[in-house]
Amino acid sequence: MFSGRINIILILILLGFVLMCCYSGDPEDDPLLTSELSISGSVVDDYGTVNGAIVRIQCTDRFTQTDSSGKFIFEGLNTNILVKLTAWAEGYYIAGGAEYPSGVDTILLHLIKIPVGDNPDYEWLSSYQTEGKAGNCENCHSESGGSLPFDEWILDAHSKSASNSRFLSMYLGSDVYGNQSPPTRFGYNRDYGYYPLPPKFDDTWFGPGYKLDFPSTQGNCAACHAPLLAVNNPYGIDPSILDGVAKEGINCDFCHKIWDVKLNEVTGLPNDNMPGVLSYDFRRPEDGHQFFAGPFDDVAPGEDTYREIQNESAYCAPCHYAKFWDVEIYTSYGEWLASPYSNTSAGQTCQDCHMPPGMTNRFATVLAGGNVRESSKIYSHLMPGARDENLLRNSVTMSVNASRNDNEVSATVEITNNKTGHHVPTDSPLRHLILLVEAVNENGNRLEQKSGSVLPDWCGIGDPNEGYYAKLPGKVYAKILEDSWSGYIPTAAYWNRTRIISDTRLAAFETDRTSFTFSDEYSGNITLCVSLLYRRAYKQLMDWKNWNEPDIVMVKETIEMN
Repeated sequence: MFSGRINIILILILLGFVLMCCYSGDPEDDPLLTSELSISGSVVDDYGTVNGAIVRIQCTDRFTQTDSSGKFIFEGLNTNILVKLTAWAEGYYIAGGAEYPSGVDTILLHLIKIPVGDNPDYEWLSSYQTEGKAGNCENCHSESGGSLPFDEWILDAHSKSASNSRFLSMYLGSDVYGNQSPPTRFGYNRDYGYYPLPPKFDDTWFGPGYKLDFPSTQGNCAACHAPLLAVNNPYGIDPSILDGVAKEGINCDFCHKIWDVKLNEVTGLPNDNMPGVLSYDFRRPEDGHQFFAGPFDDVAPGEDTYREIQNESAYCAPCHYAKFWDVEIYTSYGEWLASPYSNTSAGQTCQDCHMPPGMTNRFATVLAGGNVRESSKIYSHLMPGARDENLLRNSVTMSVNASRNDNEVSATVEITNNKTGHHVPTDSPLRHLILLVEAVNENGNRLEQKSGSVLPDWCGIGDPNEGYYAKLPGKVYAKILEDSWSGYIPTAAYWNRTRIISDTRLAAFETDRTSFTFSDEYSGNITLCVSLLYRRAYKQLMDWKNWNEPDIVMVKETIEMN
């Protein structure tokens, strides 16, 4: 019997050898080496199968969903490959991350429910490696000379929100060197009680400040600028005396603990008096666990989940829309919402412009398990904004039509906001644009202006070479507030009761046209220079506060006229 088995084996080997010799085609076409394998399995949780779960081949666009019995299948897979699979469903952590060979049909991916509720006793993670904890973001999301999230975040204004010297000097009523203005003086009226008096603009005045007007309260500034502490105490945090992780401002852990955003169902905006943390829902985990929400549904293994809100403009709304005394002050989200950019099919989100992808193909180091992805899917954490010169210079389009005849130089300037999804400028009402139009002869002397607007006094009375442009030909694009109590215009103290005097900013796709004429009694060459400048705050305010913030030239055109 034993020898008979050997003979059968020898015959089978010989038959296989004959078949191999007879087959002369491409090995990929060999029916014994089919490339149409499948891989399948089920997704379950602690209570049974999960219907509608997304199962993805990790770091690819290829995914499927489980059927009513929790089963999934991927067909058409090549042989001799290993496939990494992940699974995710709403309300669960992402599962998987292991490799499976083609042909396997018994895969089991187990989803774990995310606990409902938020843990107010959670200790926020520092973004910095120097804090010495294994979970700190820099440990895995930074590399020398790289563009990983930590490397970009540390250069972004969000990382400085709690330590920004301009913000703190406005909060305290001081300059950047710590010199503080006198406390606000109050008058008394028998019918209305106490009311604030205008300040004395002498050598002791270093500009307005929230704490000058409301010394016994902390305000809600920390709800956006220092959210790690404000999340548990929105109106009780003084951002000028922070320490530890709270000084990191809007850090990594904060953003990736956001579960949802609470908006008014009718307006689509944050509800009144609900800035920053007051309009967010969080999922801070219990001790021994972690929670991170992000824009990918295949980040596994780990206690991570996918949240669509991270890809939506609404994610930015709580800190980029706010009213004070029922007056809209910070309005970039509201402006976007009212513009064509908010069109769900053809528009653009805040993230599209302020977190542009393509900087890197990983969001973690190789040693930390960072998988290679399409760079077009990984959003930058530089988040360029009002401090980014390249972004500002790509915000609007300017055209100048100039002529010289009949002893007159004429110029018509058109500025179109055709590149920005909100007003230009936006958010802080201190920000404004200055259109400056200069016509000079060969000797450098300015031609006399015959018609057209001139710049207001708050553009700075003094030497134009030092940035003081009051009374020069031009126009401003700004939201101007008046202090309702003191009558001061333009006020920077928007935490007080104010009213909007004018708003000449450019809405999305809006065009402004302005004309100027100059007297031309000179036979030589004339140079017309048209500049659009971005200025962070009113000139007088910057002088009081000792802010060293040079103007940024957004657009400039020079025309030589013979």
